[in-house]
Amino acid sequence: MSGYGFYQRASKAYYNNPNIFKLLAVTTVSGGGLLAISENSPVRTAFADAAPPLAERKKVVVLGTGWASTSFLKNLKDPSYDIKIVSPRNYFAFTPLLPSVTNGTVEARSIVEPIRSIVRKKKFDVEFKEAECYKIDTLNRKVYCRSTQQNHLGGTEEFTVDYDYLVIGMGARSNTFNTPGVVEHAHFLKEIEDAQRIRRTVIDCFERASLPSISEEERKRILHFVVVGGGPTGVEFAAELHDFVIEDIARLYPKLKDNVKITLLEAGDHILNMFDKRITAFAEEKFVRDGIDLKVGSMVTKVTEKEICTKVSTTGENVSIPYGMVVWSTGIGTRPVVMDFMKQIGQANRRVLATDEWLRVEGCNNIYALGDCATINQRKVMEDISAIFSKADKKNTGRLKVDDFKEVIKDICERYPQVEIHLKKKQLKNFYQLLKQSNDGDEIDIEKFKLALSEVDTQMKNLPATAQVAAQQGAYLANCFNRMEQCEKYPEGPLRFRETGRHRFRPFRYKHLGQFAPLGGEQTAAELPGDWVSIGHSSQWLWYSVYASKLVSWRTRYLVISDWGRRFVFGRDSSRI
Repeated sequence: MSGYGFYQRASKAYYNNPNIFKLLAVTTVSGGGLLAISENSPVRTAFADAAPPLAERKKVVVLGTGWASTSFLKNLKDPSYDIKIVSPRNYFAFTPLLPSVTNGTVEARSIVEPIRSIVRKKKFDVEFKEAECYKIDTLNRKVYCRSTQQNHLGGTEEFTVDYDYLVIGMGARSNTFNTPGVVEHAHFLKEIEDAQRIRRTVIDCFERASLPSISEEERKRILHFVVVGGGPTGVEFAAELHDFVIEDIARLYPKLKDNVKITLLEAGDHILNMFDKRITAFAEEKFVRDGIDLKVGSMVTKVTEKEICTKVSTTGENVSIPYGMVVWSTGIGTRPVVMDFMKQIGQANRRVLATDEWLRVEGCNNIYALGDCATINQRKVMEDISAIFSKADKKNTGRLKVDDFKEVIKDICERYPQVEIHLKKKQLKNFYQLLKQSNDGDEIDIEKFKLALSEVDTQMKNLPATAQVAAQQGAYLANCFNRMEQCEKYPEGPLRFRETGRHRFRPFRYKHLGQFAPLGGEQTAAELPGDWVSIGHSSQWLWYSVYASKLVSWRTRYLVISDWGRRFVFGRDSSRI
């Protein structure tokens, strides 16, 4: 950006929000602050003066205030919609920093932003209701809600909200796999309240262990912290807790340091299975060096008040481990209201809501689902192979030359992302090479076409349940809504081979921008596009920069960076509040 261009943007940002310039110092640390000015400044859009009367606006109801819903709301610009948000939480939480909240590295208030503060910058009205949706009525286009606030009679108010379009971004809950005792005795790490509860419990364990009446054996049990799940959240929490013990507990509770034990249980053969093998190996070696007891191949069978029972996969041995606190981080499960909705629309046999590539719930043209509560039901090429061949075979000869596929190749690659993945794996430049590789003559019939594409569907992969995916889905859906009227007049996008015509929008495509795994001791593992892996202190500073730039507002950036600085200077706060 030129200096004059930046000056114009900065002047506009200052006019709308003079306090923004109090935080300019943050840009030198965040590595993305200047971008945040352009993203968060209330710049006037082409839709600003085109809002129709309220009675003519389409009613859009958004369920949830997580990554997907908030990204949708931030990127929605068309004022021709009447927007209503329903969520039991009136804020957006930057969940990747939840493990940092559990040990006081970052304060809970620093990573949340009121949803009303986010949507107030819109050039049109957005109404928020702090309530929980407990039923979706697709027949009458209503959602049934229950307020989280008690009325004067001690009960809760129930009401309905009508919709023309429904956006479900309710996220997911922790998956216990129906393991006995988990709900009653374990801590989860999905919400702000979970992180605060863990923080209080950690401090309580140390305070209780410091009482003179506690025996040595009981003290060791109380100070045994067990983390179940070797994914990014479990690994990061274990690393954060270890840093707290080494850097702060040794100073605050000097007599208890030697009694502290951290155990990480993973049912699989390795932790961080979704990362590059180099990162997995480094993380396991580092945890062993740090004294974190890593037990892979250990499946939890039961949790009691003072013991956690596991089964070792290699030997079949049942082991009971005494503990003071258990943190359960083993994946996600479907929320009850979503499960009821799935039964209503005939998806009862699925784990999460199924959508098409345009994020529409299958069987519901006016309902969209995104984020952790849904997954894209990607179509297989082999299911549509005859329709694709017929679309290219305009003369119905049954035999085609490679050049005859020109008109449909672009649509194939766009409609079926597994094709592109297969081409990269085979080190082929384009679809033509794939066809020529499986053809020894000048012409291709349907059987040779099937043979050429027979391995493509093996490359199909479900998208990971991450904040990155949810945020991209929200931005994509907002762009679709911004262009809805325009695209109804001028259809575009890939052919739908089993239907006539083209879809209005291009299908959603996830672009992986990399992932981080903080491992404690100011060391982080980074896996970025292009098979680039970095591990160490330099990656930690990259992590600081990226996370600071991705925070939702200037206020949260300032607070989080201040918390990081406070921790460096004064250590973590051990007060129970």
